[in-house]
Amino acid sequence: MTVGLVGEGSECFGFDDVLSRDHDWGPAFCVWLPANELEASRESILTALAELPDEFRDHATRLNPPRPADRVGPLSVENFYERFTGLRRPPESWREWRLIPEPNLAVCTNGEVFEDNLGLFSAWRETLLTSFPKDLRLKRLAVRCFDMAQAGQYNLLRMGSREDAAAALFCAARFAEQAVSCVFLLNGRHAPFYKWAARGVRALPRLGTEAGEVLDVLSGVRWSDAGERGRAQDAVEAFCAQVAAELRRQEVSDAGGDWLLDHAESVRARITISALREMPLSLE
Repeated sequence: MTVGLVGEGSECFGFDDVLSRDHDWGPAFCVWLPANELEASRESILTALAELPDEFRDHATRLNPPRPADRVGPLSVENFYERFTGLRRPPESWREWRLIPEPNLAVCTNGEVFEDNLGLFSAWRETLLTSFPKDLRLKRLAVRCFDMAQAGQYNLLRMGSREDAAAALFCAARFAEQAVSCVFLLNGRHAPFYKWAARGVRALPRLGTEAGEVLDVLSGVRWSDAGERGRAQDAVEAFCAQVAAELRRQEVSDAGGDWLLDHAESVRARITISALREMPLSLE
């Protein structure tokens, strides 16, 4: 069997805080077995879990019975990964990888594996962590650069200058979402569910701190104030320059300057799979 804590829930990302205690909270772990083994062993595992203490370090546990039953306690390896990837085996082609939402990949590769005697769970996990297709990563980087240029470098200031605060807010949110995903891609990591993306990005070694700084600026802007709009645009441009430099450092773009649309085209030109390379930059 495999024992660990991986999956949905802030605790699997290490993000639990006092507000997390209102639901699905408390000490617990997962026990994964191949589907056929789980069918034969489920009752004995539940019996063993029932013998564990009801509390651990003064906190009620979630293991007797497992609560929620699809997150902790005995789980099937195949069902666990199928829930997030749609497959009962690791993805084998870029088309299969492309259909898996980025946050789903983050969810089934987070947390920690404590013990894996069979190796099946960890082998699947390692594939999802390390084998993301190079060309699909390039495609997503190109799309992120395109959207950051359009939403942040071009439309953000224009909408703010029109004093259309709602449109400026949408531009800022679109830029922020794409910027965070871009930084995860540049770090070779999967971006988590949107509510944890800002917290998760700050811990990344490449541009994580810088991403956090531009998010802090954008989250506090009054779009009716010309001075604040200007500071927001300066922060966006500074961050885009840092992204451009990192793209060149990783040798996925050789475009000059900081206009990310040029970098989007340069990144796309490196894609070897024609079906991906020929997709419009606006299409994921």
